[in-house]
Amino acid sequence: MSDAREVSINVPLMARVEGEGALDLRIRDGRIEELKLCIFEPPRLFEKFLEGRSFEEVPDMVARICGICPVAYQMSAVHAIESIFGLDPGTWVRAMRRLFYCGEWIESHSLHIHLLAAPDFLGYPSVSEMARDYPDAVRRGLHLQELGNDLIKLLGGRSVNPVGARVGGFHHAPQPDVAENLLARLQAALPEAEALLYWSAALDLPQAVQDFEYVSLRHAHEYPMNEGRIVSSRGLDIEIAGFEREFEELQVPHSTALHCLHQGKPYLVGPLARLNLNFDRLPQPVQDAALATGIRWPSMNVYHSIVARAVEIYYALSEAIRLLQAYELPAQPYVAAHPKAGVGYGCTEAPRGLLWHRYELDGQGRVLSARIVPPTSQNQARIEEDLRLSIEQFGTDKPEAEIREHAEVVIRNYDPCISCATHFLRLKVDRA
Repeated sequence: MSDAREVSINVPLMARVEGEGALDLRIRDGRIEELKLCIFEPPRLFEKFLEGRSFEEVPDMVARICGICPVAYQMSAVHAIESIFGLDPGTWVRAMRRLFYCGEWIESHSLHIHLLAAPDFLGYPSVSEMARDYPDAVRRGLHLQELGNDLIKLLGGRSVNPVGARVGGFHHAPQPDVAENLLARLQAALPEAEALLYWSAALDLPQAVQDFEYVSLRHAHEYPMNEGRIVSSRGLDIEIAGFEREFEELQVPHSTALHCLHQGKPYLVGPLARLNLNFDRLPQPVQDAALATGIRWPSMNVYHSIVARAVEIYYALSEAIRLLQAYELPAQPYVAAHPKAGVGYGCTEAPRGLLWHRYELDGQGRVLSARIVPPTSQNQARIEEDLRLSIEQFGTDKPEAEIREHAEVVIRNYDPCISCATHFLRLKVDRA
């Protein structure tokens, strides 16, 4: 009697991810014959929308690419444009941009850990069911997310699609009493962030060690957010302008989002990649807490991403407290920009990883061309590689429902932002 078996599994809509995607999987004789992570959202066209627009419009426009990570898109954009103008906005703006980014890391990581990932590792189909048994954990997650949103609002005017950022700085500076009130709330929440770190590390996480390259920014003396060189675990160390030489975007038939490869192979971006490459840049108390979890860093277990997010929440809260303790009202919250023609590059660390922008402007500061490479499109090939390895390790002979559930857990672990991974594609029409 033959053991030959062919199984086709289709996950038509993945739950608990940002945006819409699907997974097609074909298994034959115990081996995965075909695996496709399908992104079928329409092209967002943001790169084309930007063409002809003034540089002053760009920050507010790119904030609409993602409702979870608007700060990242704004910061990569303003850095790229300022590099064209030769504009140095000064130390106050630099510090406040870092504070702005802290808010986004806190709110995004808190959302993912408590509402999207933890239910998987605790055995619940959703956070609603999980909240019945873990009400304090869910409340903590919502509280930390609220603090992150309030940090974004402090400088952005509102927490969703903020409008406070501009080329050269910010439109308005917070009043000292408002900053002091938020500082007190952050200080009170620091023990919650430390407790979250230990709680996340105590989850029953799969032991799934894999061999992969990881990529992030690295700064000379601080944990990277807004600035640095692009480095990798396999020796890459380049200026951000060199991204196009080293990394290749390509279209695959089953996805409206481009895949990105380094030297023809998948790679990882995001919190685990950042922590692996920049552990020594964390303040000593955060390093000590991360080591106290018992996890050895760098880690090649992709499920340690949830712990890396908790480490970054603890760090971002600590960094926001440091920045607010030194807060002073500036004479002016921005430096005036004077348009020049040229090409500029910006690269920052979105919660989900490396976010790279390239702009070409004319002499009046109008956008001639734009290119945006978001972290989810960079992680897509790595997700597919992980799915192939982990499902075969999990067991292709398992019931289809179990394989489907396992695949969704793998995908959610990357926290993919599918809607912002789609950007303008070349369109070829063959008419018979």
